[in-house]
Amino acid sequence: SQSAQQILSSQLECVQSIKDGLLEEAKCTESDRVTLFPQQGSGAQTHTQSVLKLLHVGTDTLYNKGDSEDLYVTNILYEREVTEREVTGAEVTELVWKLCLAHSASYETADLFMTLVFELRHLPLEALRALWQRSSFKCRDNWQPLIDALPSCATEACVVLMKDLIASGEVEEDKIEYFFWSFAFIPNPTSGMIESLAPLLKSPRASQSCFLGVTALVHRFCSAHSSCDIVPAVQSVMGTLGKFLEGNCTVQDSEDLSKLQLVLKAVGNAGLAAAPLAPALGGCAALRSHPMGIRLAALHAFRRIPC
Repeated sequence: SQSAQQILSSQLECVQSIKDGLLEEAKCTESDRVTLFPQQGSGAQTHTQSVLKLLHVGTDTLYNKGDSEDLYVTNILYEREVTEREVTGAEVTELVWKLCLAHSASYETADLFMTLVFELRHLPLEALRALWQRSSFKCRDNWQPLIDALPSCATEACVVLMKDLIASGEVEEDKIEYFFWSFAFIPNPTSGMIESLAPLLKSPRASQSCFLGVTALVHRFCSAHSSCDIVPAVQSVMGTLGKFLEGNCTVQDSEDLSKLQLVLKAVGNAGLAAAPLAPALGGCAALRSHPMGIRLAALHAFRRIPC
């Protein structure tokens, strides 16, 4: 049944004939009805039939082994040639200007943006800081290419610069959230990244994305490094989280309760690094006087800690 509001009604039916693994024929019938005034039943209808037939099968193309020299097996992840030349801050600044002048929805813009991301990976921290001083401007459509490219850079220098921008309040709140969520996707985190971000957890204004983004980074680092709990940067993060669990998770008001639940979620996020906090988590879960939400959150924080 058609509703009174339905203007377009379409139907498509195809029948395929397959023999010996080959598609021999495909017949399709399509009907489209446009009802301009549903109450009066007036409108227009089209009826289309199409037939696709296999005419012949070609013989196998002779394979020239000489063409195989430049071929190799790889996965389907995006590849880009590694540049051997030295990338300068001035070149990257010029690239940001080109991005600002390019049309926002063009292939040129996409290529320029990818080039910017890959060239940022070659710049040391001081060069990145100098680049920010020269290229922190907004384009005419209020876009800041450098802000959007930094989270995809994924080097230690880029992470430290992002931390500096977060701490100084030089970027808008939604971009700060964007920075934090990007930390969870850094493929090869370093202890230097964690060391630079650890102080942010001590800020009274530390958000949910701050706690979860930093601890996700810790989890990925510990998944790749054995005995990560002895790394000073990891100990700093877990020490900050552990302070919230002191006194068997006793809280004074609803604001403290909300913060404690966030910390427990972050502890669970950290994974192997959270093993030293197991006794504190057990104490939080054991006290029957605690709200049920806190006790459950403490138990859930064990989810990545091995037995």
